[in-house]
Amino acid sequence: MLYDKDIREPLFEFLDGLYPKNRIIEEKEMGHSRADVVMVTPEIVYGIEIKSDADSYARLERQVRDYDKYYDCNYVVVGTTHAYHISEHVPEWWGIITVEPENGHPDFYVLKKPGRNPKLDWKKKMSMVWRPELAHVQELNHMPKYKEKSKKFVIDKILEKVPEETLQLQVCEELLQRDYTVRYFSLLHSPLVLQKDFSCHQIFY
Repeated sequence: MLYDKDIREPLFEFLDGLYPKNRIIEEKEMGHSRADVVMVTPEIVYGIEIKSDADSYARLERQVRDYDKYYDCNYVVVGTTHAYHISEHVPEWWGIITVEPENGHPDFYVLKKPGRNPKLDWKKKMSMVWRPELAHVQELNHMPKYKEKSKKFVIDKILEKVPEETLQLQVCEELLQRDYTVRYFSLLHSPLVLQKDFSCHQIFY
Protein backbone atom coordinates (compact mmCIF):
# COMPACT_ATOMS: atom_id res chain seq x y z
CA MET A 1 0.00 0.00 0.00
CA LEU A 2 1.27 3.47 -0.92
CA TYR A 3 0.56 6.53 1.19
CA ASP A 4 0.61 10.19 0.16
CA LYS A 5 4.11 10.65 1.61
CA ASP A 6 5.36 7.75 -0.54
CA ILE A 7 3.92 9.27 -3.70
CA ARG A 8 4.74 13.00 -3.70
CA GLU A 9 8.48 13.27 -4.34
CA PRO A 10 8.58 10.40 -6.90
CA LEU A 11 5.54 11.99 -8.58
CA PHE A 12 7.43 15.26 -9.02
CA GLU A 13 10.29 13.38 -10.68
CA PHE A 14 7.80 11.64 -12.97
CA LEU A 15 6.19 14.96 -13.89
CA ASP A 16 9.62 16.42 -14.66
CA GLY A 17 9.97 13.73 -17.30
CA LEU A 18 6.57 14.55 -18.82
CA TYR A 19 6.88 18.33 -18.55
CA PRO A 20 10.58 19.32 -18.56
CA LYS A 21 9.85 22.98 -17.77
CA ASN A 22 7.51 23.25 -14.81
CA ARG A 23 7.03 24.83 -11.41
CA ILE A 24 5.48 22.85 -8.57
CA ILE A 25 3.38 24.55 -5.89
CA GLU A 26 2.17 22.31 -3.05
CA GLU A 27 -0.96 22.63 -0.90
CA LYS A 28 -2.55 25.63 -2.63
CA GLU A 29 -5.86 26.90 -1.25
CA MET A 30 -8.72 26.96 -3.77
CA GLY A 31 -12.17 27.94 -2.64
CA HIS A 32 -13.31 25.56 0.09
CA SER A 33 -10.61 22.99 -0.71
CA ARG A 34 -6.86 22.73 -1.02
CA ALA A 35 -5.06 21.52 -4.14
CA ASP A 36 -2.48 18.85 -3.33
CA VAL A 37 -0.26 20.06 -6.18
CA VAL A 38 -0.38 22.88 -8.70
CA MET A 39 1.96 22.46 -11.66
CA VAL A 40 2.70 25.43 -13.89
CA THR A 41 4.10 24.92 -17.40
CA PRO A 42 4.76 27.58 -20.06
CA GLU A 43 1.25 27.16 -21.47
CA ILE A 44 -0.98 25.45 -18.88
CA VAL A 45 -1.70 25.50 -15.15
CA TYR A 46 -2.51 21.99 -13.90
CA GLY A 47 -4.29 21.03 -10.71
CA ILE A 48 -3.28 17.63 -9.31
CA GLU A 49 -5.21 15.69 -6.67
CA ILE A 50 -3.54 12.71 -5.01
CA LYS A 51 -5.68 9.81 -3.81
CA SER A 52 -3.43 7.25 -2.19
CA ASP A 53 -4.54 3.73 -1.34
CA ALA A 54 -5.35 5.00 2.17
CA ASP A 55 -7.66 7.80 0.96
CA SER A 56 -11.40 7.70 0.34
CA TYR A 57 -13.67 9.56 -2.07
CA ALA A 58 -15.45 11.37 0.76
CA ARG A 59 -14.38 14.90 -0.23
CA LEU A 60 -13.62 14.31 -3.88
CA GLU A 61 -16.87 15.67 -5.33
CA ARG A 62 -16.33 19.05 -3.68
CA GLN A 63 -12.63 19.03 -4.53
CA VAL A 64 -13.37 18.38 -8.20
CA ARG A 65 -15.69 21.39 -8.30
CA ASP A 66 -12.98 23.61 -6.83
CA TYR A 67 -10.20 22.30 -9.10
CA ASP A 68 -12.41 22.94 -12.10
CA LYS A 69 -12.88 26.58 -11.09
CA TYR A 70 -9.16 27.34 -10.83
CA TYR A 71 -7.05 25.30 -13.25
CA ASP A 72 -6.77 24.87 -17.01
CA CYS A 73 -6.40 21.09 -16.78
CA ASN A 74 -6.59 18.61 -13.93
CA TYR A 75 -5.08 15.27 -13.03
CA VAL A 76 -5.96 12.78 -10.33
CA VAL A 77 -3.16 10.47 -9.19
CA VAL A 78 -4.46 7.22 -7.70
CA GLY A 79 -3.14 4.11 -6.05
CA THR A 80 -4.14 0.65 -7.22
CA THR A 81 -7.08 0.59 -4.77
CA HIS A 82 -8.80 3.31 -6.83
CA ALA A 83 -7.45 2.66 -10.32
CA TYR A 84 -10.43 0.71 -11.65
CA HIS A 85 -13.12 3.05 -10.32
CA ILE A 86 -11.67 6.56 -10.36
CA SER A 87 -13.10 7.39 -13.80
CA GLU A 88 -16.57 7.17 -12.24
CA HIS A 89 -15.69 9.94 -9.78
CA VAL A 90 -14.02 12.60 -11.95
CA PRO A 91 -15.22 14.41 -15.11
CA GLU A 92 -14.29 13.06 -18.53
CA TRP A 93 -11.83 15.92 -19.11
CA TRP A 94 -9.69 14.98 -16.11
CA GLY A 95 -6.45 13.10 -16.65
CA ILE A 96 -5.67 9.98 -14.61
CA ILE A 97 -2.24 8.82 -13.42
CA THR A 98 -1.97 5.49 -11.64
CA VAL A 99 0.77 4.53 -9.20
CA GLU A 100 1.72 1.16 -7.80
CA PRO A 101 4.73 -0.25 -5.96
CA GLU A 102 7.33 -1.84 -8.22
CA ASN A 103 10.51 -3.30 -6.72
CA GLY A 104 10.09 -1.09 -3.67
CA HIS A 105 9.51 2.12 -5.62
CA PRO A 106 6.37 3.90 -6.90
CA ASP A 107 5.75 3.23 -10.59
CA PHE A 108 3.60 5.80 -12.44
CA TYR A 109 1.55 5.39 -15.59
CA VAL A 110 -0.57 7.96 -17.45
CA LEU A 111 -3.86 6.11 -17.86
CA LYS A 112 -5.50 9.13 -19.52
CA LYS A 113 -4.25 12.56 -20.53
CA PRO A 114 -6.32 15.55 -19.40
CA GLY A 115 -8.47 17.62 -21.71
CA ARG A 116 -9.10 21.33 -21.43
CA ASN A 117 -11.29 22.15 -18.46
CA PRO A 118 -14.57 23.69 -19.75
CA LYS A 119 -15.58 24.98 -16.31
CA LEU A 120 -12.57 27.22 -15.66
CA ASP A 121 -13.46 30.51 -13.96
CA TRP A 122 -10.88 33.07 -15.10
CA LYS A 123 -11.52 35.30 -12.10
CA LYS A 124 -10.73 32.41 -9.77
CA LYS A 125 -7.62 31.55 -11.75
CA MET A 126 -6.41 35.15 -11.71
CA SER A 127 -6.82 35.27 -7.93
CA MET A 128 -3.66 33.11 -7.74
CA VAL A 129 -1.62 35.96 -9.23
CA TRP A 130 -0.03 38.37 -6.75
CA ARG A 131 -0.46 42.13 -7.04
CA PRO A 132 3.12 42.76 -8.28
CA GLU A 133 2.59 40.08 -10.93
CA LEU A 134 -0.70 41.65 -11.96
CA ALA A 135 1.12 44.98 -12.24
CA HIS A 136 3.62 43.37 -14.61
CA VAL A 137 0.78 41.94 -16.72
CA GLN A 138 -0.75 45.43 -16.86
CA GLU A 139 2.61 46.84 -17.97
CA LEU A 140 3.02 44.19 -20.67
CA ASN A 141 -0.38 45.12 -22.05
CA HIS A 142 0.10 48.91 -21.80
CA MET A 143 -2.66 49.32 -19.24
CA PRO A 144 -3.07 51.99 -16.55
CA LYS A 145 -1.61 51.04 -13.15
CA TYR A 146 -4.81 51.47 -11.07
CA LYS A 147 -2.66 51.78 -7.94
CA GLU A 148 -5.54 52.86 -5.71
CA LYS A 149 -7.93 50.18 -6.95
CA SER A 150 -8.68 46.77 -5.43
CA LYS A 151 -7.24 43.54 -6.73
CA LYS A 152 -10.71 42.53 -7.92
CA PHE A 153 -11.00 45.75 -9.93
CA VAL A 154 -7.59 45.17 -11.53
CA ILE A 155 -8.44 41.57 -12.44
CA ASP A 156 -11.74 42.65 -14.00
CA LYS A 157 -9.94 45.26 -16.09
CA ILE A 158 -7.28 42.80 -17.24
CA LEU A 159 -9.93 40.26 -18.24
CA GLU A 160 -11.80 42.99 -20.07
CA LYS A 161 -8.78 44.27 -22.02
CA VAL A 162 -6.44 41.32 -22.61
CA PRO A 163 -7.33 38.42 -24.97
CA GLU A 164 -7.43 35.07 -23.17
CA GLU A 165 -4.82 33.48 -25.42
CA THR A 166 -2.39 36.29 -24.57
CA LEU A 167 -3.24 36.27 -20.87
CA GLN A 168 -2.85 32.51 -20.69
CA LEU A 169 0.84 32.67 -21.58
CA GLN A 170 1.51 35.75 -19.48
CA VAL A 171 -0.04 34.25 -16.33
CA CYS A 172 1.91 31.02 -16.80
CA GLU A 173 5.13 32.99 -17.18
CA GLU A 174 4.45 35.05 -14.04
CA LEU A 175 3.83 31.89 -12.00
CA LEU A 176 6.88 30.15 -13.47
CA GLN A 177 9.11 33.10 -12.60
CA ARG A 178 7.63 33.76 -9.15
CA ASP A 179 10.35 34.37 -6.57
CA TYR A 180 8.92 34.17 -3.07
CA THR A 181 11.96 35.55 -1.26
CA VAL A 182 12.68 38.46 -3.57
CA ARG A 183 9.02 39.47 -3.86
CA TYR A 184 8.55 39.32 -0.10
CA PHE A 185 11.71 41.32 0.67
CA SER A 186 11.09 43.99 -1.96
CA LEU A 187 7.46 44.47 -0.90
CA LEU A 188 8.25 44.76 2.79
CA HIS A 189 10.77 47.50 1.98
CA SER A 190 8.66 49.35 -0.55
CA PRO A 191 7.41 52.90 0.21
CA LEU A 192 3.82 51.62 0.13
CA VAL A 193 4.44 49.17 2.95
CA LEU A 194 6.64 51.54 4.92
CA GLN A 195 3.96 54.23 4.86
CA LYS A 196 0.92 52.08 5.64
CA ASP A 197 0.06 49.18 7.88
CA PHE A 198 -0.34 46.36 5.38
CA SER A 199 -0.47 42.68 6.33
CA CYS A 200 1.37 40.09 4.26
CA HIS A 201 -2.03 38.75 3.14
CA GLN A 202 -2.98 42.19 1.83
CA ILE A 203 0.33 42.62 0.02
CA PHE A 204 0.20 39.38 -1.93
CA TYR A 205 -3.51 38.69 -2.25
